[in-house]
Amino acid sequence: MTVFYSMAAFALAASITPGPVNVVALGSGARYGLMPSLRHVTGATVGFVALLVAVGFGVYELLQRLPVLLHAIQWFGVAFLLYMAYKLAVDNGELGDPDTQRGPTLSHGAVMQWLNPKAWLAALAGMGAYTGGDPTRIWQFAAIYFVVCWLSVGCWAAAGAMLRHHMRDPKRVRRLNRVMAVLLAGSAAYLVAAG
Repeated sequence: MTVFYSMAAFALAASITPGPVNVVALGSGARYGLMPSLRHVTGATVGFVALLVAVGFGVYELLQRLPVLLHAIQWFGVAFLLYMAYKLAVDNGELGDPDTQRGPTLSHGAVMQWLNPKAWLAALAGMGAYTGGDPTRIWQFAAIYFVVCWLSVGCWAAAGAMLRHHMRDPKRVRRLNRVMAVLLAGSAAYLVAAG
């Protein structure tokens, strides 16, 4: 039972800390409210767990043999972060009605995880530390991670939804969006510098 607590603690530490997916969840919660943001939360969770399982069953070893593909994924990730930063930076700040606006989609959240270097690092570290390639452990870790990840990203969306009440003025929304854009662009710049 101790290993499961350890898995859950690892999943919590990796999922709740700031990163591109959580920044988008926060911004989505502030802009669209909690319910529309749950599509992003669910997509990000499903996307990450799929990545985790794929890493557990050997995808990373394949990518190491094809470094050009690994570099392409990294550059697509940088481009995607910059695209998201741009979209936030030019947003008009009008909140609108959360019942009529969709917010980020399920597929958007899932794809974002596959392009997110933080997700790759968490998947690699977690699978290396907890599963040893054992299929049963891989699935157990994935199940634990699903619950923890959904709740963690959901907390960011809920925090954004709480901010929504203070963001009635489009100027405030634009400021928040620009801060989020700078954070996403900073993440992309870090990846370029580290890569």
